Amino acid sequence: MFEISVDEIFAAGHYLRGYKGKCENQHGHNYRVRVTMQGRELDSSGLLYDFVHLKQVIQTVIRRLDHRNLNDMAPFDEVNPSAENIAKYIYDEIAKQMRKSTNGAEVSGITVWETETSAATFRP
Repeated sequence: MFEISVDEIFAAGHYLRGYKGKCENQHGHNYRVRVTMQGRELDSSGLLYDFVHLKQVIQTVIRRLDHRNLNDMAPFDEVNPSAENIAKYIYDEIAKQMRKSTNGAEVSGITVWETETSAATFRP
């Protein structure tokens, strides 16, 4: 099994509705996002997936989140913008834009770090 990953960063504010603790207050993070793809076969160029295209797709999604109050945008106006929900959102948005891989490569996980030591991962 082959695996590749690309990391990107964005800054955003949020608060957690219904949470009892300091995270119920408005605050921000410098988020780091890792998109991981996996597959059993490489393409004719010896690649699992083109890093350039993957980075472009990730950056398109991240740009919509960067320097925003996440609670003000869908779906986070209804769903808490927890790291877990952000990871799922990023997966869903990336899945809409990924071009079909001829070798069966697919996104296998999205990890979102809120801090250097705290992260959540969504795997489809």
